[in-house]
Amino acid sequence: MRDIAAIVDSLGGMAQKQQLVARGARDLDLTAAVKRGDVIRARQGWYTTLPTTDLRVRAVRVGGRLTGISAILAAGGWVLGDHQLHVSVHDNAARLRSVRDRHVRFDVTAPHGVVLHWDSRDIRDRGDATSVGLMDALHRVVLDEDLETAVAAIDWALRTGRIEQFDLELLVLGLPADFEGLSRWADDRCDSLPESLSRTRLRSGGHRLRSQVPLTTGERIDLVVDDTVALEINGEEFHAPRFEQDHHKGAVTTIEGFHSLRASARMVFTDWQLVEAQIDAALAMRSPQGNSGVASPARVNIPGSRRRRRRERRRSPEFPMGVGGNTRRGGALALT
Repeated sequence: MRDIAAIVDSLGGMAQKQQLVARGARDLDLTAAVKRGDVIRARQGWYTTLPTTDLRVRAVRVGGRLTGISAILAAGGWVLGDHQLHVSVHDNAARLRSVRDRHVRFDVTAPHGVVLHWDSRDIRDRGDATSVGLMDALHRVVLDEDLETAVAAIDWALRTGRIEQFDLELLVLGLPADFEGLSRWADDRCDSLPESLSRTRLRSGGHRLRSQVPLTTGERIDLVVDDTVALEINGEEFHAPRFEQDHHKGAVTTIEGFHSLRASARMVFTDWQLVEAQIDAALAMRSPQGNSGVASPARVNIPGSRRRRRRERRRSPEFPMGVGGNTRRGGALALT
């Protein structure tokens, strides 16, 4: 008897029946493996060792593959918050099933958080059994998501070497003309999601940004705002071991003429108004006139954490309505 689970694992945790049969599996082996719980039948003809909550299993259960922000998330990309499940299906796909139950037909009038994309044959030939190709996924992200979400996904792809600058230019060429300036928002030097979000939000607000600015010690500042504020973004899991090093870096940053500020990743994610307020205050204090169009420290609004208003998305000069015309943060557009 063949070890079906081991074969499925060797194929990435998801396999079609014909792949297993080609490796010596028989119908009785497959039936026994399902009964024992060694594998799960994701849908007719598909077997998996992944948990049923895995995005890849959910996409296959529907009858397609991950695309857009869902594919980026499954690949380990930089994504903030919860998003609908984006599934690429063939343009002539039939027998689609509910994401909750493979025995129930998919109801387009009640998609339960699933966004279908009816893709052409060329997309089918790229990617793997559970996800479309990365460039196709990024294409969908740009069209479906807001500016900061799209830029973060591109930053991640560039920073991890999954795409190069040339690939980004190809991506832009395949988009509507409105997105011509998109490549100027991405940065392959970006080190993290909170850094990417901070850069896009500040730039959308009209600030000049420089990334990974070197100090004389060889260390680098995450972001320099308006040639004045040196903003460091700390991930909490790394902050404690770097305590002394971070303080030394802050001292050098001040000596070299910058106003040194720090923000945690959590602040960027959940209390961005407070991050903005401290930057505005620092810029006001450093202004030669004491107030060059930025609120003075005495008048900076520091929002309370309990009654923090949802941050209103700023309109960028290049993308007045945000990427894809979607001004809702973290949400996809309607079913396509």
